[in-house]
Order: sequence, then C-alpha cells, then structure tokens
Amino acid sequence: MAILMLTPIVMVIWYSLLDGVITNKDSQLVGFDNYAEVLTDPVFYTAVRNTLVFTVSSVVAHFGIGLGFAMLLNTPLLSNRTKAFFRVIYVLPWLFTVAIIAVLWRLLLNPNGVVNYLLGSVGITGGQTEWLADPSTALAAVTFINIWAGYPFFMISLLAGLQGIPRDLYEAARVDGATPFQQFRNVTLPQLRPIIISMALLDFIWTTQQFALIWMTTGGGPINATEMLSTFTYKLAFSRYEFSVASASAVIVLLLSMVLAFFYVRHQKARD
Repeated sequence: MAILMLTPIVMVIWYSLLDGVITNKDSQLVGFDNYAEVLTDPVFYTAVRNTLVFTVSSVVAHFGIGLGFAMLLNTPLLSNRTKAFFRVIYVLPWLFTVAIIAVLWRLLLNPNGVVNYLLGSVGITGGQTEWLADPSTALAAVTFINIWAGYPFFMISLLAGLQGIPRDLYEAARVDGATPFQQFRNVTLPQLRPIIISMALLDFIWTTQQFALIWMTTGGGPINATEMLSTFTYKLAFSRYEFSVASASAVIVLLLSMVLAFFYVRHQKARD
C-alpha cells in the first residue's frame, strides 16, 4: 500500500508545489502558484462542466436502463431459456475492452457509417452528420457511447438484488390490493435502495475518471467540446509538458474524488 499508493500520491503533491522543471535539482518551491494557474484556466472550468454533464447523464442512464433490463430478465413471464438468451445479449457491451468500443463506435458514427445511413434513410438526419467531430454533438455522442458500454454493470448488480427479494413481500402486497406500480414503489425500490446507492456512488467515481474512451474517440475535442478533467490533466503533462501544473490538476481531481469516496465509505458503514 505504501509503495503503490501512498508514495505516488505524496510525490504528486510535492511536484505540484514545484516549478515546471520537477526533474531538475535546481527546481524551486513555488507553493500554490500551480494551483492558481489551474484554477484560473478557463479550459479547466470547461472540463469541469463537461465532466459533470458526462457523469450525471451516464449514471442516471445506467441506472434507468440497468433497472429496466434487470426487471425484464427477472420477470416470470419469460421462460428461462429466453431470459438466458437476452442475458447474454444485454451483457455483451461489458465484455468489450475500451479500445474495441472506441473503434467500433467511431466506425458506426462515421459520416458514412451505419448510424448515419439508418437515420438518413428515415429522414431524421441528412445522412452525413459528423457526430464525433461536431462541437454541438460530440459530448452527447461520447456520453451515449459510455452509457451503452456501462449499463450492464448496473443491470447485473440490480438483477442479483431483484433475485434476492423475498417473494412473500410481493404476495403480501397483492393481498393488500397493491397495483404492480405500488409493488414496485413500495417493495422493489426500498429493497434495492442499498444496492442502488452503492452502485451510483461507485459509477459516479469511475465515470468522473473516464479517460481512455474520451481519448480514443475525440481526444477532448473538437474545440474542447469533450474536454474532461482526465484529458485536461493528461494534456498538461504530455502535450504541454507542464508536469508541475498537471500535478496540481491531479491533486484537485484527487480531492474531488475523495469527497465522493467519503460518502461511499460512509454509506457502506451505515449499511453494515
């Protein structure tokens, strides 16, 4: 733990207090100047806004789609063979690596790709939309890709929770005259609440740190339309070679993640 976690964190915090030449013995201690540079950079606030939109939209959609598919896979109206077939279909996006997902959707969203062909054939678009290269659609496009790739995590977790709810609760609710919606609101959701909160907090933390998908689809562009905190920090370090400023940005992201982690740990302790 000390070698793999504590030491790198301490080193990054120390680098964030130095000037730009962190590998030089003559590097100077500049205090919080690097933090001031990050916090006065307009691109940083663009990255914060994009990260919030990307994360909140993804988490809400992951929950909604995951819960819907989990209830479909848990319904007694379908045979076990049918549910097994759809379980395989629904979980497929989770089996692909990020690189495959990025390449797949770049091909699908290409101006000459399948998505444009289908939308153009029904008259929804002109058929040549630059989904990932247009600043007005790029953020929505990468958010959609992330939703498609991440909903199985919620689906599998919620399906396990649904299968663990005692059937006696539903039978008692039906005896009391509860409608299916009332059973869902008063039986299903309260029983799933601990799982929902845990999954939402974890998904929020993971999504705010999403880097590979953004980098391999848009690279944070076009014109910072999909710039995230992760890509912003990466560019500071490996495009502008301002490692100390990038370290300051990383520390800020770490502090934000620690706030989310605090609420997750607090919820887990309350649940235990």
